[in-house]
Amino acid sequence: MAAESFTGSPHTHRLAHETSPYLQQHAGNPVEWYPWGDEALARARREDKPILLSIGYSACHWCHVMAHESFEDEETAAVMNARFINIKVDREERPDLDRIYQGAHQLLMRRPGGWPLTMFLTPDQTPFAGGTYFPREPRHGLPAFKDILNRVADFYRDRRAEIAEQNRSLLHALSQLGPGEEAAGLISDAPIRTARSQLLRSVDRRHGGFGGAPKFPHSQNLELLLRLGLEDEDARGAALHALRAMARGGLYDQLGGGFFRYSVDERWEIPHFEKMLYDNGPLLSLYVDGWQLSGDPLFREVAVRTAEWAIREMQSAEGGFYATLDADSEGREGKFYLWTPEEARTLLEDATYREASAVYGLDGAANFEGRWHLQRHREPDSAERLEQARVTLLAARERRTRPGRDEKVLTAWNALLVSALAKAGQVFERPEFVRAAERALDFVQTCLVQEGRLLATYKDGVARLPAYLDDHAFLLKATLDLLQVRWRGEDLRFARTLAASLINHFEDTARGGFYFTADDHESLIVRPKSYGDESLPSGNGIAALALARLGHLIGDTALLEAAERALRSGWEQVMEYPSAHGAMLLAIDEYLQPPETVVLRGETEALRPWLERVNRRYAPRRLVLPLPPDAADLPDALAARRPLGKGVAYICAAHHCSPPLLDPEAL
Repeated sequence: MAAESFTGSPHTHRLAHETSPYLQQHAGNPVEWYPWGDEALARARREDKPILLSIGYSACHWCHVMAHESFEDEETAAVMNARFINIKVDREERPDLDRIYQGAHQLLMRRPGGWPLTMFLTPDQTPFAGGTYFPREPRHGLPAFKDILNRVADFYRDRRAEIAEQNRSLLHALSQLGPGEEAAGLISDAPIRTARSQLLRSVDRRHGGFGGAPKFPHSQNLELLLRLGLEDEDARGAALHALRAMARGGLYDQLGGGFFRYSVDERWEIPHFEKMLYDNGPLLSLYVDGWQLSGDPLFREVAVRTAEWAIREMQSAEGGFYATLDADSEGREGKFYLWTPEEARTLLEDATYREASAVYGLDGAANFEGRWHLQRHREPDSAERLEQARVTLLAARERRTRPGRDEKVLTAWNALLVSALAKAGQVFERPEFVRAAERALDFVQTCLVQEGRLLATYKDGVARLPAYLDDHAFLLKATLDLLQVRWRGEDLRFARTLAASLINHFEDTARGGFYFTADDHESLIVRPKSYGDESLPSGNGIAALALARLGHLIGDTALLEAAERALRSGWEQVMEYPSAHGAMLLAIDEYLQPPETVVLRGETEALRPWLERVNRRYAPRRLVLPLPPDAADLPDALAARRPLGKGVAYICAAHHCSPPLLDPEAL
């Protein structure tokens, strides 16, 4: 829509036409917001105005606070409109922009960023100042946002030479954030051993998890410790302690299942009440692994209820999973989840209330703004009564005003949940979990692939934005994970297409590894390429892992070589701080110990006893592929595993295979 269409109507502007719920939330602001794009950037160049770039997401509590205080304020908006070109970005739709400007914030401000991210750019998109949340009035040691706006605008007007010099230094620094020299010698387990030591030193022995408040799950590090825990009692103990502590604490929704984003305290007691799809996929997977490794029934309960929550509350009618649930409802953080003893007592019979009160902590002191956020303080005397209480309280909670839900569907986040649901469905024999995963993968293949290319986001019937590294890598792994539950030839073809796209469009052909954006992506001030885990696992780590797994399955050495190039390209960064590179370390582990592949041939029912045996134990370095007798168009590596009798297993490892096994007991 043409810019002049909005002249004189700052309260009805361009964001109203965006698909992002976060951008739509700001469509009525008095700020003259633009989405990121040519129109805004061209106007900044034409009028020689600095750009105010605001990055956030719909479930972000402090994004809402800053919006209410400043972006809805007429005086603040007047300053923004007069002195800046204002661009609003949903970081979930544009992780490429978020990655670049979070890194720039760290370089400029010498501290980590976060959301809301507030950056000031020259018209050529180079940042020269920034911060995160700014209040409307001075408080918390922060200056008022209007004062910041005027000072930054004055600085841009009066100090161009200093800005130009700083920008040259900043762009050079950003370009150096990529990898250094690739590993020249053998890839070894040295960074895995160092990471183990780093992680065990940082373990909170009392409360579980790593470090102090605020406390995040750090799923990739827990996955690494679980894997090491097959042979390492200390690693196993630290991982299982963290999983139990999170499951019993307030990070986990004791009534409805699913996990909140992080704990504001070291005890896992009070969370930041957002529920993010990208947290719940990896955590669901971890609790399945934890149950396989330990047999703890709490882990099974948490995994099952988290899967049920995702399907019940987050899966769309079309099959894709929505992105987030807000922290707030009715203007208060956490209100939807909080209780008083009186509320619970009126809903439950006396014996049931006594059980729930003792287990959930309603007989103790209030722990959040005069109300109670439920935790699991002890094991119940009667599991049946506790379950009655949970079901009754959950039904009553469902009648409250619900938190907002961001109903865009993100490819990468869906892939994380597909992987987890496939595993949970197989291990716990819950076919509805597998069906939900299959519906999500079908949705992506149907709605988020156009003209042979993957897209990143979908909302209200519109798929848009070219997909990123994470979308391709996570989806490749998810497709392989679902293939290990049930066979579909079209999914193997899809996996091979994704692998080809990764190599053809994302690989750094000079030094190996994968850029975050494709070779035909919009030109930005830097093409990001990183190896560390952030709020999501490293795209390079998952790409290396998934490419290697596919290479082993189908006998394609080109995929194995691309995975190895990625590991060598990121080696220097991994060695510098191993525990910040959990996904890369998992890929290194499988490079050093290639996965055992179990190929099963037979009818679905005939293979059931075989699958029960291979899924009974925690075996992270194992790939299982159940193939029906009539599976067609198989690559040579799989076609050679012919069906025999009612069912047969072939076990392959380190480039050799066992004789065919005809009895499940032989496994």
